[in-house]
This record gives sequence, structure tokens and C-alpha cells, in this order.
Amino acid sequence: MRFFHSFACLFVGVGTAAFLACIAPAQQSPPPENPTPQDQSHAGPAASAPLQLTLKDALDRAEHNDPAYQAAVTEAAVARQSRNQARDALLPGVKYNNSLLITQLNALGEVRFLANDRLHEYTSQADIHEGIGLAEIAGFRSSAAAAAVARAKAEIAQRGLVVTVVQAYFTVAAAQEKLATAQQAALEGQRFFKITQDLENGGEVAHSDVIKAELQVQDRNRQLQEAQLALLNARLNLAILVFPDFNTGFQLTDNLHADVPLPSYEEVQQLAGRGNPDIRAALAAVQEAGHEVTAERAGYLPSLSLDYFYGIDAPNFGVNRADGQRNLGYSWLATLNLPVWNWGATQSRVKQAALRETQAKRELSFAQRKLLAELQSLFGEAQTARQELAGLERAASLAQESLRLVTLRYKDGESTVLEVVDAQTVYAAADAAYQDGAVRYRVALANLQTLTGVLPQP
Repeated sequence: MRFFHSFACLFVGVGTAAFLACIAPAQQSPPPENPTPQDQSHAGPAASAPLQLTLKDALDRAEHNDPAYQAAVTEAAVARQSRNQARDALLPGVKYNNSLLITQLNALGEVRFLANDRLHEYTSQADIHEGIGLAEIAGFRSSAAAAAVARAKAEIAQRGLVVTVVQAYFTVAAAQEKLATAQQAALEGQRFFKITQDLENGGEVAHSDVIKAELQVQDRNRQLQEAQLALLNARLNLAILVFPDFNTGFQLTDNLHADVPLPSYEEVQQLAGRGNPDIRAALAAVQEAGHEVTAERAGYLPSLSLDYFYGIDAPNFGVNRADGQRNLGYSWLATLNLPVWNWGATQSRVKQAALRETQAKRELSFAQRKLLAELQSLFGEAQTARQELAGLERAASLAQESLRLVTLRYKDGESTVLEVVDAQTVYAAADAAYQDGAVRYRVALANLQTLTGVLPQP
């Protein structure tokens, strides 16, 4: 924890004197691993317990803090609003217009413009407008398909985030296990160094054994420092993903070596067929492109618009005229637009949309083939990792027992110092391989859930 304490002080940007005061506690002797009741009784209220972080909590926190995933969620929300806008465009709209029209008179005192029959003309009318056309309907359907694409991409981002968090979470767990092994190896190295010194003093071994044991102690201490650094980096990587305030005061609760069953291939296949977001996104993209083709082809067809006006269009601004007649009234306007000639622009847009539709169909076909390949590949990876994990656990256990026996045989003069050193090296490598194998299996399960949407739990 002294590394986290020093880094936190540096992170907040304190001055030199304050930073030296901050790292001073890290230079003191570490507290006892098993504090006595007297030590616990002197613990003040400031000594708060670390946050117990489960994998589920880490996943939930990461979804709220990861900018890439939140960007995908934002795009889905924007696409949903675009769909709502396209839907609203199909419904009648209402607006209220107010205007004053002043017309120039001729020498006879009459208006000069045919459309204006008074010197002053006031209009105050509500206009209910409705446009009827194939382009608007196809545009709404296209925006709905685009919203479906955005939702699927947000789910793809979420499942990818699960893989990232699972790997970071269990990398911390593995780093903690490796640190514990490195601490044990350092202690064993110190004990073995003491054994060689005692045997040398008794005239039972040569001084070269003592030198070899001391070199081994130095090597184990270096490995311990590297394990401490690896744990620090792993915790920082997880903290960046999970906490918005860069909190490193947490403790993992999920067991790296818990027995997590692997679903059968038939179950994985069924889940992938029902809930794969890549297929949904590609299928929705094909639908979106098809509706865009329809919308562009609507440029060849007539379009109809209807307007209903209610209000006044009179020489005075009021409900009644000077002679008592009412100004309020209504009128209808129907407009039929017939496309005649636009130099082939409509034909070009149709071809453009058709090219996008063809490409979308290619991508759908590729996504289907890719799903089949990834299904077999990721399931094979998870199956292989699970099968190898049992062998790695057995190898680590055997290496630990071998180290114990070789050390005992060395005390009795039945083995050499090189055999002890070799046993120490084999045990350290076997234990590291076992921890890495456990992380590999967890990450393989997380990759499998990108196809199924379900993360296997112990």
C-alpha cells in the first residue's frame, strides 16, 4: 500500500515539501501482518475498511464511467430521437402566421397588384399542414432501422467492455497471487541462505553453496519488487476503468480460482443465434439501406400536401369589419407536385442508395460467416483453457512439493545446491503459469459472452 500512498500524493500535485511528508510514512517499517488486539484497539476512525469490489460491481461501475461505451449509448439515444422526429413529420403540423401587407395605389386609388385587393391587408391565420408522400414514410422506416443499428452497436460496446473489465479484474487477482508467491519465495530464499551458512559453518558444504544461495536471494528479492510493481499497475488499470475519482482503496472479492462451468456447445450456439448484436446490427443496416432506396425512388412519384387555414385576411385587424361583417373564416389549399425533370439527379440518388444496400447485404453475409467462425474459435479457446487449467494447477502443486522435498534432502546432504535453485525456479514458473492460465480461462469466458450475451458465473 505504500506505493499507492506515494502515487496518490504525487497525483494530486502537492508541493515538494508536502510530497516528502506524504511519502514519509511509506519509509517506516510496515505494520504487523496479524495485528494484536491492542493494535486494533488503537485504530482510529480514519482507518476505514477498503471497498469490497465484486466483479458485478466493477462491471456496473465501468458502464457508467467508460467514455467509449457511453458514446455508443449516446449515439443510440440520438438515433432514437431522430426516429421520433421522422415519426412526427408524418403527422399534421400546426403553425400560426401573422402578417401585414401594404400595397401601392395607382392614380385612380386602386391597388396595383392583382393579388392584393386593399391598401392594407392583415392576415392572422392558423395553418394545419400535412404532407403525403412515399419519401416521408420511407424516411421514418429508415430512421427506425438506424435506431436499431445504434442500439445493437451500444450492446456490442457493452459486451466488449465486459471483456476489458473481466481481464483487468482478474489480472489484479492474479497479480495478488503472484505477489504472495514471490513473498513466499523470498522468505524461502532467506531460509535456504541461512541453511547454507549453517552447513558451511559445520563444514558440510562448500562456500560456493553459500554464494549461490545469496545470489538466489537477490534474484528472489528482485522478483518480489517486480511483482509489487505488476500489482500496482494492474490495480491502477482497473481503477481507471471502474472509478471516476481514481480510487485505489478497494479489495477484490471474487475468487480467481472459483470453479466456473463451461456451457455446452449447443447452449452457446442457441444463445448466439438468438442474441448476437453483430447480426442484429447488420440486419438492421440492410433494412435501413432498403428504405433509403425506397425514399430515393419516391422522387419519381407525385407528392401531395394539404393546408387548412383559419383566421382573418381582411383590410382591418379584427374579428369584425367596420360594416359588422365577420372577418373570421377558413380556406383549403391542396398542392400536387409532379416531378418532371431534374437532369438525372433522382436516378443518381437511387443508384447511390442501391450501392449502399448491396454493400450492407455483403456485410450481413460476412457477419453471419464471422459469427460461425468466432463461435467455434472462442468456444475452442475456452474449452482448451479449462482443460489446461487443471494440469497447470497440478504442476504448481507438484513443483511446490518438489521444492520442499529437495530442500529437506539438501539438509541431509542428499542433493546439491543447484537442485534446490532449480526447484525454486520451477516452482515460481509453475505458479505464475497457473495464475495466468486462470486469467486466460476467465477472459475466454468473457469473450464467449460477446456472442451469447451471458457471462458464466460460478
